[in-house]
Amino acid sequence: MKWKNRKYGEESPHIPAGPFKIRLPFIHYRFELPDYIQGLLMCAVDLAAIPLLMELLGMPFEVALAIVVLNGLFYLLHHLLGDPAVPGWITPAIPLIMLYCQQFPEGPERVHALISFQLTLGILSVFLGASGLAAKVVRYIPPAMKSGVILGAGLAAVISVFQIGGRFEAFPWTISIAIGLGFYLLFSKHFITFQNRNRFLGLIAKLGIFPVILLAVFIAPIFGEAPWPKIEWGFSSPDFITLWNEYTVFGLGLPPLMMFVTALPTVLAAYIVLFGDVLQTKVLVEDAQAGRPDEKVEYNPSRAHWIFGIRNSVMSILGPDVTMAGPSWTAMQVVMVERFKKGRKAMDSFYGGVGSFRWGTNTGLLLLPIVSLVEPILGVAMALTLLVQGYVSVKVGVLEARSQKDLGVAGIIGAVLCIKGAAWAFAVGIILCFLLYGKDFFKGEVDNTFTKDAVPQDQNQDKKVS
Repeated sequence: MKWKNRKYGEESPHIPAGPFKIRLPFIHYRFELPDYIQGLLMCAVDLAAIPLLMELLGMPFEVALAIVVLNGLFYLLHHLLGDPAVPGWITPAIPLIMLYCQQFPEGPERVHALISFQLTLGILSVFLGASGLAAKVVRYIPPAMKSGVILGAGLAAVISVFQIGGRFEAFPWTISIAIGLGFYLLFSKHFITFQNRNRFLGLIAKLGIFPVILLAVFIAPIFGEAPWPKIEWGFSSPDFITLWNEYTVFGLGLPPLMMFVTALPTVLAAYIVLFGDVLQTKVLVEDAQAGRPDEKVEYNPSRAHWIFGIRNSVMSILGPDVTMAGPSWTAMQVVMVERFKKGRKAMDSFYGGVGSFRWGTNTGLLLLPIVSLVEPILGVAMALTLLVQGYVSVKVGVLEARSQKDLGVAGIIGAVLCIKGAAWAFAVGIILCFLLYGKDFFKGEVDNTFTKDAVPQDQNQDKKVS
């Protein structure tokens, strides 16, 4: 057990492999039981992808479960190859991908659209990671366009829940109660004061939206919006045979070349959102490192691009997934960072924490009691995920703007994105930025929109002196 020999300030043991650092459980890191158990429960969030796949591609439950299980296995690549992250979906991009794929008729053509989209995103991510161009690509997109894409992704997430025929119509009471409680637990300053005083409430806060999903299991039947769960024992039965025969290139063949070209605008929009997750993960890992100098934890954006690029590329062949393969599950990344900061006794190595968590979610996906418990309210779980992500994306999208003009352009881009898709949104954004900014197309302009209420630094100094 090499992990026991780690000295203060060193990296955890690993096997060098080019851009990767291979770490195996029990050998290179201690298996963390608390994080494994938490993973068993939080697999319910992974299962929320099933109703999306059933809705978009018309696939049976067991086939969608097979895609979720495959995606879960590829989650393990991150910590095994040296990326200190809890990987997840590209959640803000899900509504954009749904809108794009729904332009094609349900059946082989829509499956081909999803395959070409995910494969294009995977190849782009690997290329940008290998070449080191990732940061430069996003840097040269005008702030107004970045703001508009992220803002539009947030609005599309909310629209997908409340539109005619959306999930809110099926679960009005459950979603109303659950999202109200969820927003209170996640974003309320009032709850933060309580969780800091009470250990049990602190635990609830660290579980993200899982307590709300568990509550929905009981709320939905009480209001007659879903049946009571029928707990089944044994192991789940993902249907890989039907998946590969009817929903992959093995049964349908490769998509036509034109589909890859058509996907490019939406792929770029998804990548803009994805890159924001990369930057956020880097900040969280640096926060973890500041709290625990005894272990050197390195986050390399290029390596992360390699890994989620490989995940997307392979998943597009083995089991195309509308949630895509993203760099980070932000809520659980925060939970891991906070546990890690409590010291080596609580979590010996950060890689042990994130790895044990993802081993736990994979185990949970195979346990029929857990799958059958949450199956009736998976639509609610997805609605909660989309609404929380919508809130975050709108906030982040607005803050990407640097002026009132940026905000105006972003609002138009976001609206066009929701109604006409990414290609129209980029075209409108390019034209507006050119007309408004001219030679400053890439820079835009800066005004005091976000600083008008701030107290100048010299005034702060005067107050301190007085």
